[in-house]
Amino acid sequence: MTSGIPNITKLPELWGKIKFTLLALVIYRVGAHIAAPGVNVEAMANFLETQAQGTVFGLYDLFSGGGFSRVAVFALGIMPYISASIVFQLAGPVFPIIEKMQRDEEGKKRLTQWTRYLTVVLCVFQAYGFALFAETAIPGAVAHPGMLFRLQTVAILTTGGVFIMWLGEQITERGIGNGMSLLIFFSIIERLWPELLRTFEAIGSGSVSVTRLIVVVGFMVLVVAGTVAVVVAARRIPIQIPRKVLGRGRIREGTKTFIPLRINSSGVMPIIFAQSLIIVPGTLATFTGAPWLQEVAQYFNVTSPIYIVSSTLLILFFAYFYTSIIFNPVDLAENLKKQGGFIPGVRPGAATADYIDDILSRITLPGALFLAFVAMLPIVVFNVLNMPFQFGGTALLIVVGVALDTVQQVQQHMILRQYDGFMKEGRVKFRGRGRL
Repeated sequence: MTSGIPNITKLPELWGKIKFTLLALVIYRVGAHIAAPGVNVEAMANFLETQAQGTVFGLYDLFSGGGFSRVAVFALGIMPYISASIVFQLAGPVFPIIEKMQRDEEGKKRLTQWTRYLTVVLCVFQAYGFALFAETAIPGAVAHPGMLFRLQTVAILTTGGVFIMWLGEQITERGIGNGMSLLIFFSIIERLWPELLRTFEAIGSGSVSVTRLIVVVGFMVLVVAGTVAVVVAARRIPIQIPRKVLGRGRIREGTKTFIPLRINSSGVMPIIFAQSLIIVPGTLATFTGAPWLQEVAQYFNVTSPIYIVSSTLLILFFAYFYTSIIFNPVDLAENLKKQGGFIPGVRPGAATADYIDDILSRITLPGALFLAFVAMLPIVVFNVLNMPFQFGGTALLIVVGVALDTVQQVQQHMILRQYDGFMKEGRVKFRGRGRL
């Protein structure tokens, strides 16, 4: 199928989706470079570079593609929408009514609308917090502080956050791939260019040797290859659906299929949850300036062993936690039972649920260990080799996962197009023979 990728432009529908997606992404990146009025961009960038590393602001800046440090109109990025989506996703197991809505088509539409409303609320609160923080914590960042500046910042950043949410939904509906994921993907990719320029400057100055750079590039290639392998890896549970008589002479033939349980079914969320907790001491120390909090934050510095051990344990915990939320073996077993399907050698019902849960628990452990490996190993290696740039596990998993998903969707469109062309050609030949 890769041989047909150069012919994408010959498929009008697919090429139109790709052009729309690229146009939306260009608009998103342009908005991430337009500074909001009333804030000193240089003061904010210097603060983030010198004092905000390892805090929530650094994480926010990563997902906004540098828009936060530029104080752009899109400074909030896609994070408010992601936070709202996670809230309702985690609320499902806690509130039965939300869990019921997640299974129903109309309920899903209502939850989507609630997610949009919560996104607007989060944008307002985060924009006000941003304005208040710029006034009080960063000297010289705001020329004319006061309520007028705060209201102006809330209006601009909230509008930008809502527009990004709308743009992501438009990409999903009219473009190719998942809109929200692609926005984060290009935010991360854009940050590679400054890092590459910094690396070339380090090579020119002699602080980094070409041999060391080759070793690091080879290491990155191996880690990316391993990430791709684990992202697509899955345990297949065989399913058998017996032959069934439907009435009036109709017979449904028995089929054999499988349920793919991904080794890394939780995706990148365990790393995000772990980082959100591990950066709490640094964030509180930056806000309050308390000496004892700054001492505690030093223990959770990226280069410290405590940070590595704590992050690894948190990633393992959240991998199991998030998997248990998004995957319900009991529901899967009930659906199989209703369809008449069963796992060979396993009784339907509770025994099937226990069997699936046991397999899921066993394959989650290597997936969680891999997540911890991807998140921590680059930090260790780059600190040992003293490189001027780093690539984190969160960014790597997002880039690989989104790229694979987008390529698969492109291939599915091409396969569908070829199938439609084959069916049309078959109908034409059949009609021609009928005339003869």
